[in-house]
Amino acid sequence: MSRAKKQDRIAALAKYLSDRPSQLFPFSHFCDEFAVAKSTLSEDVQAVRESFEYFGLGEVETVSGAAGGVRFIPGLPPQKSRDFLSHLAAKLSEPGRIITGAYIYMSDILFDPAVTQVLGEIIYKRMAPRYQPDYIMTMETKGIPLAVMAARAFGVPLVIARRDSRVTEGSSVSINYMSGSTRRIQAMSLPRRALPQGAGVIIVDDFMKAGGTAKGMVDLANEVGARVLGACVLMSTREPSVKMVKDYTALLLLNQVDESARRTEIEVFGGSGERI
Repeated sequence: MSRAKKQDRIAALAKYLSDRPSQLFPFSHFCDEFAVAKSTLSEDVQAVRESFEYFGLGEVETVSGAAGGVRFIPGLPPQKSRDFLSHLAAKLSEPGRIITGAYIYMSDILFDPAVTQVLGEIIYKRMAPRYQPDYIMTMETKGIPLAVMAARAFGVPLVIARRDSRVTEGSSVSINYMSGSTRRIQAMSLPRRALPQGAGVIIVDDFMKAGGTAKGMVDLANEVGARVLGACVLMSTREPSVKMVKDYTALLLLNQVDESARRTEIEVFGGSGERI
């Protein structure tokens, strides 16, 4: 393979790294790919790092040592992150989104890859300083796209708890849990081979009212021998103030939905359950 031009290498390097967030690439990988010496590659990495930092696109981190390399750490700067969430809160507060029963229509947001990719990176930035999960876990609901993007940002697999077990997934563990909002007993299941013993898990979901579904996922993960490190939801309601799970992070806080006045109050939160 002929040696690529510097601008071509930099463009390719940025593409490789940003497509695989949190993945550590040995320097030898790119030295072989671009047919360059390590010193030349180091200059290319520095150019990508400076460009990403200048435009607030994330960080490029180098790890020294025999097992070292280079990786991309995703996430917007704090102010850009807050601006993004503020814009999202305003959009979700539009009167036309209120549905009978004081619900909010969120499907267009949750199924927009451009939005959920940024949200996944925000979740990463909020959770990564405290937790390094082996898996992201969610329920088979509208929160799946959000959980997929969070898993992408962490560079780990996604595990989905189902309402019913599937014969194509082998033997499963099933539990009953109490829905916090409807107060009804429901079921969820997980294939036994989905989570190894001792695996660290972060639960990601789109919405939390009382926390029954999140609590069910915690119990299910514990049942198969995994460790739940924490949980993150896009939006949590202010009431009830006491949730069925305590250790969680919410990006947005739903203060109220006034169906008769067609008014919704949503604020950027990003705090833990202990602070609500």
